[in-house]
Amino acid sequence: MRNALTVAGVELRLFVRDRSNIFFVFIFPLLLVLMIGAQFGEGVSAGRVAVSGGESALTSGLVTGLESEDVKVSDPEWDAALEQLARGRVDVALRVDDAAQAAYASGEAVRLTMVRGSSPNAQVVEQQVRTAVAALQAANGQVAALEAYGVPADRAGAALAQARQEVSAPVLEVTDIDELSEEFEGLGQFDLGASGQLLLFVFLANLSGSATLIKARRLGVVARMLAGPVSTTQVIAGQTLGRWALGFFQGGYLMLATSVLFGVSWGSLWLSLVVVALFALVASGAAILLGTLLENEGAAAALGIGLGLVLAALGGSMLPLELFPDTIRSVSHVTPHAWAYEAFAEIQRRGGGLLDVLPQLGVLAGMALLLLGLGAWSLRRSLARAM
Repeated sequence: MRNALTVAGVELRLFVRDRSNIFFVFIFPLLLVLMIGAQFGEGVSAGRVAVSGGESALTSGLVTGLESEDVKVSDPEWDAALEQLARGRVDVALRVDDAAQAAYASGEAVRLTMVRGSSPNAQVVEQQVRTAVAALQAANGQVAALEAYGVPADRAGAALAQARQEVSAPVLEVTDIDELSEEFEGLGQFDLGASGQLLLFVFLANLSGSATLIKARRLGVVARMLAGPVSTTQVIAGQTLGRWALGFFQGGYLMLATSVLFGVSWGSLWLSLVVVALFALVASGAAILLGTLLENEGAAAALGIGLGLVLAALGGSMLPLELFPDTIRSVSHVTPHAWAYEAFAEIQRRGGGLLDVLPQLGVLAGMALLLLGLGAWSLRRSLARAM
């Protein structure tokens, strides 16, 4: 056991010695979680609108209406608004010129210049702007209708304001929602991105680390280990333990960091760590198998990164499995990522316990045993050839 721990320690030191690994293992995943949560997570602002125009009742009414819908409004000049739109800093640029202000003041139809950006949220924000303009025109029409019956403008405005306070607004109560909305209900802004990036990088770091095994074999490090009081079984156990420790530590670190920095809820902590432990074991077996099948470090690193990204994409680490077509979702279960994704979904979203995720844990354990068995056989075979 002591020899296996020594081999594992050597593997960990070789990995940490490469400074680039520190960035890609501990820093880059957090940046991706932040970016994904800020762009797509629950609680993101409804949009950003640049409103260009002088001070007027129309401008102030639009700003008030948009801000009530949680839209961020700025007031740059028109050229600056178009520049911000081109740079993706706003979703919609809106120009309120003198003609529009005069038309609004006289109760006529308002024509505004609106340019929509290319962001995914731009179409929704455009509709919010149209709704805000329609609401202002409707309120203006109500005042004009009262004035037509001889009510002074100030009294008409006061009467409408009083009516809005006294009349109860209709209440929308949703009693039945679609299955997809229900699946993501109550999910935090960064929760989905955190679990996906954890699975992506734990597997990716292990696979890309298979190059160190190839280098150790090529330089004769493994052969020198076997020349001492170290058996082949101990070398295999040490290689596996080193990679598993790296994956488990990385997963635990990402859980802690996302909880502290982004408020991610992982549900049952110990059960989430069990998922990470089994997933890291699967990744360790895959890394050893890859490191014994190939003879070139560069090829192993490139194949590890490519294979890791493909499996992560297919397994729901980049796009939620719930958005996959049924056929693709069935195929995704050939990856360990899909089973770990479903386990995290059960724990995080539905407060699942051990019995709820037992099928997923069983499949991950089976995958780990299969890959570790193949990896050990392949490593033993390559060492026998070298000797």
